[in-house]
Amino acid sequence: MSEAVVSTRIRLARNLKEYPFPIRLSADKAREIVDRVGEALKDCEIKFHRIDLNNIPDTIRVAMIERHLVSPDFISEQDGRAVYLSDDNTVSIMVNEEDHIRLQVIKDGFELKEAYALADQIDNILSKKLNFAFHERLGYLTQCPTNLGTGMRASVMLHLPALRMTGVVNSIGANLSKLGLTMRGLYGESSKPAGAFYQLSNQVTLGISEKAAIDNLQNITTQLIAQEMRSRENLLNDIEVQDKIHRALGILKSAMLMDHSEAMRLLSLVRLGVSEKKLETLSTDSIDKLIVEIQPASIMTRYGDDMSPRDRDIKRASILRERFA
Repeated sequence: MSEAVVSTRIRLARNLKEYPFPIRLSADKAREIVDRVGEALKDCEIKFHRIDLNNIPDTIRVAMIERHLVSPDFISEQDGRAVYLSDDNTVSIMVNEEDHIRLQVIKDGFELKEAYALADQIDNILSKKLNFAFHERLGYLTQCPTNLGTGMRASVMLHLPALRMTGVVNSIGANLSKLGLTMRGLYGESSKPAGAFYQLSNQVTLGISEKAAIDNLQNITTQLIAQEMRSRENLLNDIEVQDKIHRALGILKSAMLMDHSEAMRLLSLVRLGVSEKKLETLSTDSIDKLIVEIQPASIMTRYGDDMSPRDRDIKRASILRERFA
């Protein structure tokens, strides 16, 4: 089961009662909130470091999106916005995105309950120093009404190559809303799937408890993974699918140019082959880390901000050749 689940994320949205929502927040008040969150975090056993968005270059901001540490909306403005990151980058706290606080915990594999336990622990620490906006009937108050209630979004990052190849994933996505869930691309809302990677998350936050939302997501994910595994058994008996997987590895070992879209497609095929023991090469964990490393901004952050798209494609191919050699 774990081979189909890349990671788990819990995100909590919170707002401070004494301040207007971020859309009507002045720059001075926004910076004040950033400081107050930092003070509250001093009581946490986990150590955080603060990154002010207006103090880092564009490439690093985009690279943080690629690593799922912040959202695309978060970097659209810089003044009065900061993120607090744990030393191991498993916890990130965006301050003054759509809400004053977006607390996020990411864990490898299928760890919904463990991720929530950590998020809840940090949320409790913050609530002792910060006065969260809460309504007896509506729950936690958020700038967007769709987050009212628990303010929680739980999600799992899934690798579903078999369901994508068979076209079943499209019909599944259309039916998930009836179950209170939604399926999106690699970077969440409005993003497109890349390399058969999908983000499945709860859609309902009002009138439901955190436990009920997590249990629902856990159950549906388990069913979805079982369906993926059955489809894999049938597909991997097909010599044409086996050929695609082996060709993908061959191209990754030898290509001199590789754009991001092609790399994601090939890595998805190789990850499928590895997880089903049809290939002996990098582990699925290594491939997951490699997927982050070959993202455009991540390459530029490491090898130079002035790289052209062609330079990135050359470097990406070089990285892939080296890893799969």
